[in-house]
Amino acid sequence: MKKKKIVIALGHEALGTTLPEQKEATKRTAKAVADFIREDYQVVITHSNGPQVGMIHKAMNEFCRLYPEYTATPMSVCSAMSQGYIGYDLQNAIRSELLNKGIYKPVATVLTQVVVDPYDEAFYKPSKIIGRIMNEEEAETEEKKGNHVVKVEEGFRRIVAAPKPVDIVEIDAIRALCDADQVVVACGGGGIPVLVQDNNLKGASAVIEKDLAAGKLAELLDADMLVILTSVDNVCLNYGTENEKPLTAMTVAEAKEYIEEGQFGENDMLPKIQAAVDFIGDSAIKSVLITKLNKDGTHVSGGPGTMITK
Repeated sequence: MKKKKIVIALGHEALGTTLPEQKEATKRTAKAVADFIREDYQVVITHSNGPQVGMIHKAMNEFCRLYPEYTATPMSVCSAMSQGYIGYDLQNAIRSELLNKGIYKPVATVLTQVVVDPYDEAFYKPSKIIGRIMNEEEAETEEKKGNHVVKVEEGFRRIVAAPKPVDIVEIDAIRALCDADQVVVACGGGGIPVLVQDNNLKGASAVIEKDLAAGKLAELLDADMLVILTSVDNVCLNYGTENEKPLTAMTVAEAKEYIEEGQFGENDMLPKIQAAVDFIGDSAIKSVLITKLNKDGTHVSGGPGTMITK
């Protein structure tokens, strides 16, 4: 009998911020992943990288500023670095948890590139703030390089586009690992955004919304379920108001209505709901669970959350 395939998208809460936090957080996350594997799911994991890629970008920019003889590090390379070191902690934590449960199953991290459209409207409206705080002179230098900056309270910071994922370059490799019944970590941080130029791939100065990338990954793998772990137990209507209403279930049609009503924050819940709508489409069997991973790594498949179906 064919195993059910599940894509688990880990948010910031499931990873922590600093190196020590991440190491501990991945241990909790590994428990939840191991439970799905014990229930005989085929598991693919993707994850956020917000604090991590920001740290790397700041560090590499500061290094280049202090040592100008070194080449500045492109955003795409920073993204690749973050995939590597988050994947390192995740695969080791999952491997240990599985062995503790008497399960031997290889865990592999795939450095993943995600194709974006060069004509995506997002490139004309950069919105994602990254990097260190700059003074006015440094900001002008960035703009002369063709980069975009925005004024913040402490000075200036760089902003980049957040285009939608179109395709995943390494999808065949990910499928092959899944077919070999391995646990796969892929599309970390939304993947490394790349532009296709003939037979070449060129890193784009952008970041991809991780939830949309998770939805694309689930779609291309023909997964049965997408689990999005976030900072709240349930999707809520009227979030943050006295009329807040947690939802335990939602249909795709209802999700579309709530999107039209502007119920979801553009930079938090909206991408998750959009990813769910895109992934489920017209399928009567696919589903999406949006929930929070609790402190001991339990309550994912059978705990609180919002289940979205056709």
